[in-house]
Amino acid sequence: MHKLLRGIFLLVGLLFSTTLFAGEIVWQKDITAAFEKAQKENKVVMVMVGGEHCKWCEKMKHRTLSDDSVLERLEPYIMVKVMREDAEAVKYLPAINGVPTIFFLKADKKVLETVVGYYNIVDFAGFIDSVEKKVPLKK
Repeated sequence: MHKLLRGIFLLVGLLFSTTLFAGEIVWQKDITAAFEKAQKENKVVMVMVGGEHCKWCEKMKHRTLSDDSVLERLEPYIMVKVMREDAEAVKYLPAINGVPTIFFLKADKKVLETVVGYYNIVDFAGFIDSVEKKVPLKK
């Protein structure tokens, strides 16, 4: 009986921890390396520009970008997160007119789509659809 209960607790703990950590993007922090990787792998780069005290950035990250359906759609992209205050990183990007701003860019830094502000899952999926009409992605 003791082994059975221990097994059940272990299984529940494993399932709970998988659920906790399943919905996270692994962000690259080096924007130049991300574009180099995109060039080699013929991929689209998604750059999220956040701000130091931006509550909408956190909301976007935790509500929209952690949704399983969005995560699945973003798998073929190279994901980069930079802060608006990081002058070195943002010099590679178009003008930033607020945060959060998400740029979908080709490896040559040509802008495919710009998303400014917070968007829910359904609306953000529409931006992904727009990108994929312009550049079909390899999964």
